[in-house]
Amino acid sequence: MSTVSEILSQSTFSRTDIVRLLSATDPDEVEAIRRTACEVLERTCGIKVYYRGLIEFSNRCVNNCAYCGIRAGNRQVRRYRLSEEEILRQALWCAAQGYGSVVLQSGECRDEDFISFVERVVRRIRTETVSSRLPRGVGITLCVGEQSRETYERFFAAGAHRYLLRIETSDPELYAKLHPPSQDFWARVACLRTLRAIGFQVGTGVMIGLPEQTVEHLAADVEFFRDMDVDMIGMGPYIPHAHTPLGVPGVSVIPPAAQRLELSLRMIAVCRIVLPDVNIAATTALQALVSDGRERGLLHGANIIMPLLTPTAVRKDYLLYDGKPCVDESADQCRACLARRIAAVGRAVAVDEWGDSPHARVRTRTGAGVPPPGKPRVENAG
Repeated sequence: MSTVSEILSQSTFSRTDIVRLLSATDPDEVEAIRRTACEVLERTCGIKVYYRGLIEFSNRCVNNCAYCGIRAGNRQVRRYRLSEEEILRQALWCAAQGYGSVVLQSGECRDEDFISFVERVVRRIRTETVSSRLPRGVGITLCVGEQSRETYERFFAAGAHRYLLRIETSDPELYAKLHPPSQDFWARVACLRTLRAIGFQVGTGVMIGLPEQTVEHLAADVEFFRDMDVDMIGMGPYIPHAHTPLGVPGVSVIPPAAQRLELSLRMIAVCRIVLPDVNIAATTALQALVSDGRERGLLHGANIIMPLLTPTAVRKDYLLYDGKPCVDESADQCRACLARRIAAVGRAVAVDEWGDSPHARVRTRTGAGVPPPGKPRVENAG
C-alpha cells in the first residue's frame, strides 16, 4: 500500500488511496493531509471565504427521514413559513452587507402553492437586490429538495442558479436504512442529473459518522462527488435529534463526537485534494461539536461559510439536529462573529461576489454547463 506522502504527490486517486487518506491517524500524516488541502485550495480557489446568507424559510416537510428534526412525523415541531416580505427583507440585508449570495432552504414540499411561492421569491430577490455593486442581484442557491424537472426549470428561469441537494450517503443500502421506502435513492440521484442538465450549478453532500457507516462508505462518497461532477459540497458530522427514530438514545451506535469531528475535517481535506476546484462549505454542524468547528473546517480546505439569516423568532423551529449553534444570535451578531472567526485563521471575506466555484466557471467556458439564468438547457437529463 502506498504511503500518505506518496498518495499526496499524485494527481489522480483510487478508492484505495482515498480510504488510506481517510483512515490516517498518525499526527504527522493527518497534518500532511491538512496542509496539502490548504495548498490545493490556495492554488485553485484562492484564500477568500465566500458567504452564503442562509434563510431557512419554512420547516414544513412531507418527508420522514429517520435522522431529521423537521421530519413530517415529528409532532413536537411548531411549523412555519416566512412571508415573501420577510424573506426579501433578509435578502436585502444580505446584499447591503456585501454578502454576494443567499441560500433559500426549507423542508421538502411539492404542491403548487409551495412551488409558485418559491418561484415568486426567487424572482423578487434577483430583481430587488440589483445595485451598482451587484448588477445581477445576489446569487441564489436553492435547497428545497426533490422536485419535478418542470419545477426545477421554473426555479431556474426565475433566477436561481445553484441548487444544493444532499444525498446524505452514496450507498443505496445505507440510504434505505435512513429513509422510508417512499424515498428512493435512485430518484434523488436522478434529480441531481436533471439539475445539471437544466444548467444549475449542482451541490450535494453527506453526513459523516452515521450508524453502520464505514470509511469505505465515505471513500465511495468522495468518488460519487467526483463522478457526478459536482460544483459544491456541503457535508458535516451526523448529530442526533432526540425526536427522531435514529436519535432515540440507545437505538443507534455512533462514533464519539471527537471522532466524528476529526473524520468530518478529514473528509473536507480529502475532498479538496481529490476535487481541487469545487466549493466546500465549513458547515454549522462542525461548530455544534466544538466552538471553533467552522474555523477548523476552513483550515482543512473549506472556502464557503453560511451565516444564518433566519429570523430569530423561528430559528429554534428549524432544528435538523440537537445543539444547533447560533439560534439566539441576530444576523448582525452572526456577521460580526464570523468576521472575527475568519480573520483568526488568516483568511479574507469576499465582498459583493457570487463566489461561483472555479469548477463551474471552467465548465461554463467550455460550453458544458451553465447558461445564463432564465435559459434552461433542453437536452435529456439522462
